Amino acid sequence: MKTLCISMLLICLLQTAKAQISGKVTTATGQPLGYVTTALIKAADSSSVKSMLTTEQGAYLFNNIQPGNYRLKLSSVGYQTWFSAPFKVNANSGAKSLAVIVMREDTRQLGEVVVKASKPLYQQRADGLVVNVESSLLTKGSTALQVLERSPGVIIDHRDNGISLNGKSGATIMINGKLVRMPPSQITALLNGTSADNIEKVELLSTPPAGYDAEGSAGIINIVMKKSRKQGTNGSYTLTGGYGQGEKATASLNLNSNTKNVNLYGSYIFSHDRTYTDLFITGSQNMPYIGGNTETAFYTKTKRISNNHNATLGADIKLDDKTTLSGSVLYNNSTSPNYTYSHADYTILPDSLLIYTGNINGTDKWNSVISSAGLERVLKQGEKLSFDADYIRYSNNSPKTVQSSFINKHGEQVYANNSVSAENQRGFANTTINVGVIKADYSNQLSEALKLETGVKGTRTGSSSASGIESFENGGWVRNMQTSANIYMKEEIGAAYLSLNWQANKALSVNAGARYEYSYTNMDDPKTGNNIVNRKLGKLFPTLLLTNKIGEQSELQLSYTKRIARPTYDDLASYFAYSDPTAVYTGNPFLQPTITNNIKLGYTNRDYSFSLLYSHDENAISRYQLTENATHDILFISPQNLPYQRYLTFQANLPFKAANWWDMTYSFTGGLRQFKETYTASPLTKSYFAYSFNFNQTFKLPKDFSAEVSGVYNSLFYNGTTRIDGFSTINAGIKKELKNRGSLQLSVADVFSTLQIHPRYGTLTREAFDIKSHVIVNTESRRFPIIKLSYTRSFGGSGSSAKNKSTKSTTDESERIRNN
Repeated sequence: MKTLCISMLLICLLQTAKAQISGKVTTATGQPLGYVTTALIKAADSSSVKSMLTTEQGAYLFNNIQPGNYRLKLSSVGYQTWFSAPFKVNANSGAKSLAVIVMREDTRQLGEVVVKASKPLYQQRADGLVVNVESSLLTKGSTALQVLERSPGVIIDHRDNGISLNGKSGATIMINGKLVRMPPSQITALLNGTSADNIEKVELLSTPPAGYDAEGSAGIINIVMKKSRKQGTNGSYTLTGGYGQGEKATASLNLNSNTKNVNLYGSYIFSHDRTYTDLFITGSQNMPYIGGNTETAFYTKTKRISNNHNATLGADIKLDDKTTLSGSVLYNNSTSPNYTYSHADYTILPDSLLIYTGNINGTDKWNSVISSAGLERVLKQGEKLSFDADYIRYSNNSPKTVQSSFINKHGEQVYANNSVSAENQRGFANTTINVGVIKADYSNQLSEALKLETGVKGTRTGSSSASGIESFENGGWVRNMQTSANIYMKEEIGAAYLSLNWQANKALSVNAGARYEYSYTNMDDPKTGNNIVNRKLGKLFPTLLLTNKIGEQSELQLSYTKRIARPTYDDLASYFAYSDPTAVYTGNPFLQPTITNNIKLGYTNRDYSFSLLYSHDENAISRYQLTENATHDILFISPQNLPYQRYLTFQANLPFKAANWWDMTYSFTGGLRQFKETYTASPLTKSYFAYSFNFNQTFKLPKDFSAEVSGVYNSLFYNGTTRIDGFSTINAGIKKELKNRGSLQLSVADVFSTLQIHPRYGTLTREAFDIKSHVIVNTESRRFPIIKLSYTRSFGGSGSSAKNKSTKSTTDESERIRNN
């Protein structure tokens, strides 16, 4: 019986065995040519049977070919279309390898005409939304942070520079597929010092597959940088000058040298930005330290001068046809001297008055180095193994000096000898973070329909911080122990994932996977020897992404993901940073990680896309919440856990072509939100509706001019119990293409000076010290629009180029290979 079963199985296999055709495509110089459209067509009528794009190594593979007569047709921008001679496939042909195909440049296209691929600004995928930054004129002269602010569903909190995605805080930031492990305030500082000129696209991944880190309850924001693939030595430079309330300047240089086996690239960007922001607070509170029930009018203005240096150096080296070695170093240096003036009138009921004035001088110094090395080996057609190692170092030093005074209604100084409100104070905050990452990834195209991806990753983070506030009393500096901290943290995360991509039929594709992550977090105070946090956590994070094509131009997507948002170092550390005489920023060592479950349904038709996302967060982290210290005399501004947070979000992206010269894109993100909080004196559950609206319009004008107008409106939303009113901004730009391979561009940010933020405290429940206040935050452009003029010019060889190599080894293969 066993022999009979084996025989029948072999007969079935022989009957279903079909031919396989493979080969390789190169340029005239012998360099592999990737992303070439390769079609298998019938010899009789040239009708298409199967099609695909060649891999980065120029390889193609067709499986399960029925017997018949065929030809190959190859096409790519900048190259002449190539046809093979007819060939025959028999039932017993087996695997057939064709001769190397050499593509010839189409000199009619490459002589004087620059071929440009037009990408839509937004592209919907099963795992999220892609913003093609290069398609926007407003990119030139902008920072990475400004690009994010103009992206659908992304909100930058101008009070603290926090970043949220689809209304949720906790979005993970990645650069070129590598997790940026820094506190939120330092991430925004890095992005604000990074020029957008070098950004290719931004991926807003609400439901990323198992190959990505599970970190980030709101999803992942992956910033993909440009990498030139043009042959020869080439480059570009950009000079930008501008003004808002203060002067702006940016200078950038990009260089690339590509040969058959070696790709060298480097860039340097310097940016200078003098900015002004101010805020005005009115409200009431019951602060025992001040004197009880008080009405407050508080004004503060900050002037900051930021000088940023960004440098990148990297290389990709082909050791042989199957092995590539890569390495890169990204360096960022930022120095930002800042000055803040504050004035407050405290009316202590019924008739007492205190007048506070404060002058804060500080300098934020920031350095970061991100170094990476990788080795990729193609084991055989469709099978690949890669190794990556990263080392990241961040350091931040932020000293401050404070001169302040409290004057009563009689003109007498009070509280001068109190350590909290001494006339002269100084603060310090030094942080160093070291991160080491190693990972290995393996992928195997098991068959035409099934692909396996798996890998392991290890991350070790060590961070140390010393911070505190000292007061000058009785002729010497005295440290306030309530506002001092010295912390060392160690975190280790081990991860392993498995993912299967299955093309079930012509229409349906399935990506199913799981990622297991185990983390160990330990935080100590070296001076006292006290252990602050000791936490171990192991979790399985499953993912499922289904994509079903409906006809030639429509697609239905369904996905499920489970994710985690671990508290950052700043979230947990009991550090103290000066805010005002009665308040300090600090961490919360009792903070728990957030566990998120996401279910998303999406539909695309041509370039139109719609999606509905349900998200449930357990222990959601809400930052910058108001609590009282143990002695009830200082206000703590710290992160807190919400027992749960639920979102039902609808998103629509609608592009329209009003005329050959006029393109429009509209994006809407909105839905129902609900959260529960328990950290105030009167816990509550709140439900509300919130939304954001983005639009972008581009115009192709005569004489090589083009223009763009874009805008965003964010409705009222809540961050914990803090209410933030709606706000909006409109941006515009015009560009002139010059004949010397250059362009001139004028851009205006916040054309109508509408970007004003209105946080409100105490509107939902009783806050710490009975605070009820209305804050008005005036961004720089609120006073005057920010105007920038940029000149860009490219130089060097104009050889052929292929598409940029993916910077994420686990990028969905469906973006590269499409079999009909």
